Amino acid sequence: MTSTITEMIDAVFDISGETLPASYPFALWSALASHAPTLREHDMIGVLPIKIARSAGGMLLPKRAKLVLRVPADIAAKIEHLTGKSLEMGDATLHLGTGKFRPIQPYPTLHAHLVTGHEDETVFLQEVTTRLAELGIIGKLICGMRNCMESPDRTIRGYSLVIHDLKPDASLRLQYTGLGTDRRYGCGIFVPYKAISDLD
Repeated sequence: MTSTITEMIDAVFDISGETLPASYPFALWSALASHAPTLREHDMIGVLPIKIARSAGGMLLPKRAKLVLRVPADIAAKIEHLTGKSLEMGDATLHLGTGKFRPIQPYPTLHAHLVTGHEDETVFLQEVTTRLAELGIIGKLICGMRNCMESPDRTIRGYSLVIHDLKPDASLRLQYTGLGTDRRYGCGIFVPYKAISDLD
């Protein structure tokens, strides 16, 4: 590991609403940052993808869905005021309920739904391997499907990725740092993964 790792924590908010726009990660970040400008000051901050139900009518927000922000532990108190805010995202509105802080726990198998990097899978995995070595992380890689995230203004591309056989310290380090870019849109953020047989 070549540098100090910032300790991160998950801020978990109850949320309510009906639908989300197809490019919701971009609109969600903009709405969050308008209420909490301090979020823009930290490149490590991430917004975990919201678990949504896709249907013919659009992207439906399930009951008991959560919004999770991964933030440096030392600024967590600066976003508590997000409780009770309404986030306007085009024709959709997301209401934030009670928030609480959840320490990140080590798990031997972690998954990220989209890690940015080279379009060639072989080169992408080489990039990941190099970065993990820089962080002092040893684990086994399983590369999933190439994914993309689009808005009217930009497109983000990458691969889903599982990293397993992680020791506790390495698991925490990976969850704290993530991989690749665009964490504010949910990319490169690792969460516990219970099975490695089906990445999608």
